[in-house]
Amino acid sequence: MHSDQIKQGVERAPHRSLLRALGVRQEDLGKPFIGVCNSFNEIIPGHMHLNAVGRLVCRQIRKAGGIPFEFNTIGICDGIAMGHMGMKYSLPSRDLIADCVESMVRAHCFDALVCIPNCDKIVPGMIMGALRVNVPTIMVSGGPMAAGRSPEGKALDLISVFEGVASCRKGAISAEQLEAITAQACPGCGSCSGLFTANSMNCLCEALGLALPGNGTVLATDPRRRALYAKTAKRIVEMAVAEGPKPRDLITLDALDNAFALDMAMGGSSNTVLHALAIAHEAGLRYDLNRINEISKRCPNICKVAPSSPYHMEDVDRAGGISAIINTIRAIPGLIHPDTPTVTGRTLARNVSRAKVLDQAVIRPLDNPYSPEGGLTILRGNLAPEGAVVKAAGVAPSMRTFEGRAVIFNSEEEAGAGILAGKVKAGHVVVIRYEGPRGGPGMQEMLAPTSYIMGQGLGEQVALITDGRFSGGTRGACIGHISPEAAAGGPIALLQDGDLIRIDIPGRCLEVKLAEDELQRRRAALPPYVPRPLTGYLKRYAEKVSSAGSGAVLN
Repeated sequence: MHSDQIKQGVERAPHRSLLRALGVRQEDLGKPFIGVCNSFNEIIPGHMHLNAVGRLVCRQIRKAGGIPFEFNTIGICDGIAMGHMGMKYSLPSRDLIADCVESMVRAHCFDALVCIPNCDKIVPGMIMGALRVNVPTIMVSGGPMAAGRSPEGKALDLISVFEGVASCRKGAISAEQLEAITAQACPGCGSCSGLFTANSMNCLCEALGLALPGNGTVLATDPRRRALYAKTAKRIVEMAVAEGPKPRDLITLDALDNAFALDMAMGGSSNTVLHALAIAHEAGLRYDLNRINEISKRCPNICKVAPSSPYHMEDVDRAGGISAIINTIRAIPGLIHPDTPTVTGRTLARNVSRAKVLDQAVIRPLDNPYSPEGGLTILRGNLAPEGAVVKAAGVAPSMRTFEGRAVIFNSEEEAGAGILAGKVKAGHVVVIRYEGPRGGPGMQEMLAPTSYIMGQGLGEQVALITDGRFSGGTRGACIGHISPEAAAGGPIALLQDGDLIRIDIPGRCLEVKLAEDELQRRRAALPPYVPRPLTGYLKRYAEKVSSAGSGAVLN
């Protein structure tokens, strides 16, 4: 076993002495040592219950014949970090988490790993770390939050509050009504109840083969979650003894294709592209963005979840969960690679073979999709030579092709203030730049500006483009991850107020209506980029991070 490096032989007597201090007995030394990587903290609603989850998983590992050692990573709540300096740390925290997993597993020679994440960057960060150390690993999330309910019975979530802010500023609702929404929208523990980034990534873990069925949709408060934790604990001990499968056995190009097919079918967060590219990088794979469009062309969008519909994760679970979605799209020849291995010890096809759709309003049949193509689209053009991402499932049909005049903002904060001040009108394309991986730094999520646009009733009259990124809770004609970013001299840096911008989602095109010689003239006149004053981790991050088009990984 890998852990023999710290527990066997005369020269490891000091190590055994320290292990004895932890309560490890002589008879335990022949058992597999299992790291339990927990992201419990008391500032993220999705994580506030994970201390109890960790204890349960550890008890079940002992029951199954393993020796658990729990340790923690950091976690940032994107909702609480949103709209201020804190959001600049969100994406960079992904790499800190990956470094933490790598450091703890390498230093302590665990035989296997259970990762307990729930939100946003924590999920991909743990996966990236697991790929580096490549010991048998299972991801098991803390589960999604239940949707909130208004006194009238309307489903509410965090996006209801963000959009309520703009509605209140506009005078459409009162401050008292906004506070009533605030009090009801987030009823308890779990990752936010729509198909935002956290739930998108936890669902994709099932398609990647890294998690047991149910990981993405069983609610945090559902008793079935306890059974999932017990099954995870039992299975990880089996995997430790068998020394596999390991993360690099599971994360292949075929598995990534399966994950993106699920993403297309559900219309998940655009951040999944950023994270999947980073995961591919850690697996030693090159995943071409054009591959995503090829999958999108073949995979219909058969499930829409908030913010793109009134349905929430509890509805997807009730309708059959992720297994039912995968089993449905598996009927499309060649779309799903059925023989990819998973942590269950069975193929993906075997995992989902008995799953059935129990509510065709939530998970539609293939002959009645929301759209014949998938929920995410990669755009290219003279504004995005290296690509940009749009959550097409959240775009109204009237906005799938759009031309508008640019109104320029050089930061997310400037844009939010400008939108609330009425600077954005129908027919505008809001441009938020210098918010990329390097320029932000850290690609702030643009949930506040997009929610303000929606809350002012401009969702089908205004588009937004940025070299930053969006929350999974974003809806509307919002295009992010524009690469190269403005800080790297990308074409978005050349835009001026009033430029005519064309968005063509069916044609997969994003361009400014300017002649090439005019773009070259502006490029020659563009002053050198001056980084924002930075210290500490953000300074180091900005110096090392790559473009969004390659996953914003550290070089």
